Formats: sequence, structure tokens, C-alpha cells
Amino acid sequence: MDSKTSEKVRAGRNRTITLSQEEIPELKKQILTFEQLKRLANSSDSKIEFKSIENKTLNCDLLEVFKFLPDEFADLIIIDPPYNLTKNFNGTKFNARSDERYDEYLATWFPEVCRKLKPSGSLYICGDWKCTSSLQRAVEKELTILNRITWQREKGRGAKSNWKNGMEDIWYAVKNPDDYYFDVEAVKIKRKVIAPYKVDGKPKDWQESEEGNFRLTYPSNFWDDISIPFWSMPENTDHPTQKPEKLYAKLILASSKENDIVFDPFLGSGTASVTAKKLGRRFVGIELNEEYSLLAQKRLNKADEDKTIQGYSDGVFWERNAKN
Repeated sequence: MDSKTSEKVRAGRNRTITLSQEEIPELKKQILTFEQLKRLANSSDSKIEFKSIENKTLNCDLLEVFKFLPDEFADLIIIDPPYNLTKNFNGTKFNARSDERYDEYLATWFPEVCRKLKPSGSLYICGDWKCTSSLQRAVEKELTILNRITWQREKGRGAKSNWKNGMEDIWYAVKNPDDYYFDVEAVKIKRKVIAPYKVDGKPKDWQESEEGNFRLTYPSNFWDDISIPFWSMPENTDHPTQKPEKLYAKLILASSKENDIVFDPFLGSGTASVTAKKLGRRFVGIELNEEYSLLAQKRLNKADEDKTIQGYSDGVFWERNAKN
């Protein structure tokens, strides 16, 4: 395979993860192809045992592999599907379409994905302003929506003929609104205190430290502390819509326990699986593009040694630029 990610001329301090021709053969051995999955199933009507795909990247077409995956295996599903935009994913082009046609596209796979969710499981699906109404309609048909998260996507140049798109949505839904897991204590935010308030000379709801004055707060459904991966960040790849590990860490910590199973049917360069691994969860990811699958596997291998998540440490999420 010709790795396009290795052909670019990059600055010396650029930390973007790329593939070299030398490492590709070994990485290929570590992912599962559709032909391998068919052999694991033994017949066209059989389901694969979960242990055969546990902690694996499946390089195949989501629609083709559905029938082989066991039902109700995932505690948490995170989905970052193609938005209703024309976008080239390393040679695979997704074309923008009418809202009706995009609804039809979602219907080809979203109900099947929901069948993979445990009865007590949670699901998050990402989108932008243009496709968020379609996502809401699709989710409401299958699950109970509990909230919509909006996060600040601070990247890119300003638009000249329109407002710059600086926000994205994540719809949060569950199968059973009376039985689901949510740990708000695991996703507290550490914010700088600009105007410290004291009572009887002591800090009120904040703490003094050598690094500054901070307050631990509970998160809302608006997140403004996320940095999009860029060239100097060690998690960065050339994937055009890569999600930050910090973003997915919030979803994983809030809606899964250690050793739970996280499933991403549109894995891309691997953020969901990598973050799940760093946080002690099991995972399964499906990705159509081989190069992205190999990038995901390389990131998973790196996570064996480096479990850091930028913006998350000491059990809390730090406000952007609050900690050096």
C-alpha cells in the first residue's frame, strides 16, 4: 500500500502520526479484514463470538459485517459518521445530498448499530448544524434522547460569506431511560478562578495551589475546553475529521465503567478505541479505509506505553490553556 501520509514534507517539530512502508506489513497482521471475519463466523448465518473481535480494529464495510457481529454486546457506542457534506476520506468520497436522502442514508445502518447496544447501554452520535436535525430524527426512532451536547470546534479560517462554523453537536441517548450508567463525578472540569472570593479569609468553592487558583465544576452540555488535533499534538493524524481524545474521554468516563465495551462503527483514525484503551475499557472499531485502520492500530500500539490524554490529568479535565 502506498501511504499518502508519509509523502508530505513536514516541519521538524511536526508530531503527526504517519505510516512508513516498513511498518505496514506488521500492522496489517494486527487488524481484521472482512475475509477473516467470515472465516471466524464459519457460515453466512453465524454470529462471531465477541472474544474474537475484542480490542480489534475491523477493516471492512459496516453494512457487510453487521450480520456477523453479536447483538447487544456494547456498553457504549460512539458514532462519528460522515456529515451531510462533500468530503474526501482518503479516496472514498462522501457527497452532500438533500435532507431526505441523508435521512435515508442514516436508515441504512443506524437501526442495526442500535441492535449492538446493551439494554442498559448509552450512545453518542456526532454531527454539525447541517445534519443535526437528521441525526435527531434517526435517534428518536430507536432510542430515548437525554441531551444534546454542543462543543466548540475552534479550528480553521473564518468564512467570508457566512458565519464561521465553530460548533458541533453530540446527541446523547439510551435504550432504557430507567436503567443506564452515568458518572458525573468522573468528568469534572478544573477552571481558573479569575476573581477569587473569600469568606472569613478562606477560599469559597475554590482552591489555592502553586499552579494558580482553581475551582472544580460539574460539566454542562456546552463544552468550550476542547482543542482540535493539530500538527504539534502527538495524537494528530492526517484524517480530515479526527476527533480529539479529550472529547471522547468525557463520553467514555461518563457513560462506561472500567472493562466495559466501547464500540465505534466509523472508527476513522482510531480515537474512540485508543481513548477507550487508555481509560481501561475494552473496544471494537470498524473502519472501511485500510490506511485509516492501520493508523488506528499504530495509535493503539503507542497507547501501550503512553496513556496520557491531553487536557485530562489528576482525574479531572483541565480548562483549555489552564495547565502548561
